[in-house]
Amino acid sequence: MIKAYAAQSSTSPLAPHEIERREPGPEDIKIEILYCGVCHSDLHTARNEWHNTLYPSVPGHEIVGKVVAVGDQVKNFKVGDYAGVGCMVDSCGHCSSCHDGDEQYCENGFTGTYNGPMFGGENTYGGYSQSIVVKESFVLKVRHEAKDLASVAPLLCAGITTYSPLRHWKVGPGKKVGIVGLGGLGHMGVKLAHAMGAHVVLFTTSPGKVEDGKRLGADEVCISTDPEQMAKHANSFDFILNTVAASHDLDAFLSLLQRDGTMTLVGVPAEPHPSPAVFNLIAKRRQLAGSLIGGIQETQEMLDFCAEHGIGSDIEMIPMDYINTAYERMLKSDVKYRFVIDMATLQ
Repeated sequence: MIKAYAAQSSTSPLAPHEIERREPGPEDIKIEILYCGVCHSDLHTARNEWHNTLYPSVPGHEIVGKVVAVGDQVKNFKVGDYAGVGCMVDSCGHCSSCHDGDEQYCENGFTGTYNGPMFGGENTYGGYSQSIVVKESFVLKVRHEAKDLASVAPLLCAGITTYSPLRHWKVGPGKKVGIVGLGGLGHMGVKLAHAMGAHVVLFTTSPGKVEDGKRLGADEVCISTDPEQMAKHANSFDFILNTVAASHDLDAFLSLLQRDGTMTLVGVPAEPHPSPAVFNLIAKRRQLAGSLIGGIQETQEMLDFCAEHGIGSDIEMIPMDYINTAYERMLKSDVKYRFVIDMATLQ
């Protein structure tokens, strides 16, 4: 048995709990967890806001740690290596999405790092725990320096969630890119789009975030509640990445796309967005799209890109027993920009 933190019901706070991990098989890697990022999905799941939670629930899918054991068929990891685990620990491996390296779209449902397989099955327990055992094909190599490991943890969800659409819609030099929202996802979107060489415009409702937006790499910051500032950008964007997880009017941003421009949604609001005006799409052949995390190969590519460009998440380190307070602060957007749990505090 190992120590963990779990929610026992949708209304109970997270509290100390013990779970069992399997012994590493031939293809498995056992990781001692050093840091675990805190994602909004953790809160949604712990409180059963998506109505699918298996209890007890041990959240956490932004995991960085040290390899402490490997199975005899493991090829690319050895004891002592730094490794990461993101949102998935398995998929069917034989559908067309899995063949294409897009395990997150597995037609038979991937297995989440916590809360079990997508279409039902045995519960899985995430990173709010001392260790985890994962098969090699779902473990990621971390090449950042040891001193930066805590800031790597949120890359396993917030990093790949923003990197994947930026890559898919070919963001790079000569492109004008908008990032909507400056939270855990948005701040990574700004850093990554900037590193890819795009002209980056941050959209925020908070005038207090203008300086921070520029520090993170935005070329311009637009206050989205100011009609004059918004009007200056009409019909000018190649791509907009919308990270906001609250229901809002999408038309205000769709009208900023140039002909053939795309706005991709990565935030998941509890209530649906109001339906966009169809004419806004038709008039300029604009596209409204969505994107879910990224495949394992692409997540490795993102980690390597971030290591090469010196990119990590802006974090606030917390002890494990602070998690319930962190959830309340997260609901108020009172964090710059991601909480990371120092798992040594669980001992």
